Amino acid sequence: MAIDNSRLQQTYNTPAVATLFLLADQVEWLLGQGGLAWATARTAQSSAILYGWAEQADFATPFVADPLQRSQVVGTVDFDDAIDARALSAALRANGIVDTDSYRKLGRNQLRIGMFPAVDPADVQALTASIDYVVERL
Repeated sequence: MAIDNSRLQQTYNTPAVATLFLLADQVEWLLGQGGLAWATARTAQSSAILYGWAEQADFATPFVADPLQRSQVVGTVDFDDAIDARALSAALRANGIVDTDSYRKLGRNQLRIGMFPAVDPADVQALTASIDYVVERL
């Protein structure tokens, strides 16, 4: 039945077996790195980089003002009206830095940054430097 459905580009089981395989692979990877404690420390490091940068930048601020209420895995940064966040995101995307779009329903001038455990904190640091570079040239 799975083969018949596959030929129709359908799945018989929900979730698909491939989804379960990828889930197991991710869980094994997380456990191999040190488990939940490692994942929490890694996202804390990434979020400290992002929010620290936003607090120091003249043109950006964390969307969530209270540091205790901020997400460690998805950071949202508001930009001064002088900076067009859509143009910033487009420039980043044109240079291979993708998925920084804002929450569309909020309608704010902002970027949304994923800082999941699979994201290296060094990449978050590089992103903030890239944003600084692009903002200087907008």
